[in-house]
Amino acid sequence: MVDTDSFGRQYRSAGVWQHVGTQPRTTASPKDSDVKITDIQTILTAPAGIRLVVVKVMTDQPGLHGLGCATYTQRARTVASAVDEYLKPFLIGKNPLEIEDIWQSSFVSSYWRNGPVLNNAMSGVDMACWDILGKTADLPLYRLFGGKVRTAVDTYRHATGENFKEVEDRVREFMEAGYRHVRAQVAVPGYTTYGTNESAGEDPLPENQRVELFEPGPYARLVPCLFDHLRSQLGDEVELIHDVHERVPPILAIQMAKDLEPYRLFFLEDPFSPEDIGYFQHLRAQSSTPIAMGELFNNPNEWVSLVSERLIDFIRVHISQVGGLTMARKIAALCEFFRVRTAWHGPGDVSPVGHAAHVHLDLSSPNFGIQEAREFTQAEQDVFPGCPELKEGYYWANDKPGLGIDLDEDLAASFPIEDDPPFDMFWGNVRQRDGNIVKP
Repeated sequence: MVDTDSFGRQYRSAGVWQHVGTQPRTTASPKDSDVKITDIQTILTAPAGIRLVVVKVMTDQPGLHGLGCATYTQRARTVASAVDEYLKPFLIGKNPLEIEDIWQSSFVSSYWRNGPVLNNAMSGVDMACWDILGKTADLPLYRLFGGKVRTAVDTYRHATGENFKEVEDRVREFMEAGYRHVRAQVAVPGYTTYGTNESAGEDPLPENQRVELFEPGPYARLVPCLFDHLRSQLGDEVELIHDVHERVPPILAIQMAKDLEPYRLFFLEDPFSPEDIGYFQHLRAQSSTPIAMGELFNNPNEWVSLVSERLIDFIRVHISQVGGLTMARKIAALCEFFRVRTAWHGPGDVSPVGHAAHVHLDLSSPNFGIQEAREFTQAEQDVFPGCPELKEGYYWANDKPGLGIDLDEDLAASFPIEDDPPFDMFWGNVRQRDGNIVKP
């Protein structure tokens, strides 16, 4: 049985609402009150050799569409399928400006939730809807988020090398280019080390059987020596960062944080895996090294207690992994009350659309901390006109409506994603010498 409420909306008697026609307000224009989603597409492209997933939401208003980032490089086609086969039929005909309702209804539409595939699919739609809202209002998103609280976005870059001197030289290059924050990683001889090009050696086996070696002990002993060298050679002005990438046992990560205290890191990133967040209380009690955490998080239960109990200093979620701008704005607001700063995950496996979303959040968030950045290749800039500009260590936004970025679909099609192999099998094949798997 279908009834009608006083606002003209039809609903089933059991209580499930059917948003099939709200009476327009007399003061509303058709552009914002009657706009409907007519189609949703996924665009898979790799202009920099990295699998990107971009979602395009189209409307019945001429020329009005939005773009969003749904990039999950390890399962790109699975995310595309989630958008094309499940979210698209669920959302056709709905108003893209009802962003919160679209997010909440999509979140429960599969019953089981909080997984990376659904979250990334939702993120693509969510960012695109925000992009549409900005274009409808003819304002850049940071204006809709409350306006700028800073002129530009301070960033950090990655310095790596096979030895301390190479890392030092790379840090100096970034400093000379205007960067005040640099992440430093060094190779561990004989082992594959996160953040460097060092490998355990050539392997003739098929890619799904190749093994890369890593041992936590040599790594944990080497890292404090690296930062002792960098501080002695570079002084105290540069802010230094290091990423553990969840690769060592929790007790060893705690020892590393203590050993690094004399070198005054800006933050130590991801010392524990998400499965080990219970160790943060022990870490906080023993070390004053600032901690950033979160790029693997999917579920609010993974970060709420870390923030509310002041166990971390920077929240570092991958915003498409948590569901897009709608969730990221809520995370930033929660963190503000507990003096936790933002440091959104911003590597190459975030599309330029996602990086644009970071910039709008960063410009408008009073508790912004730092933004991981990358320099876009010429191919990326051509495929995604309107990329944020990276200059003298800062990201600068343009003032175009919405996210301020577009997509050349014909050019994007000339950079197809690679399906042989269908994903990077490195992460699942890093092992210790005894054969035990190492968590990324």
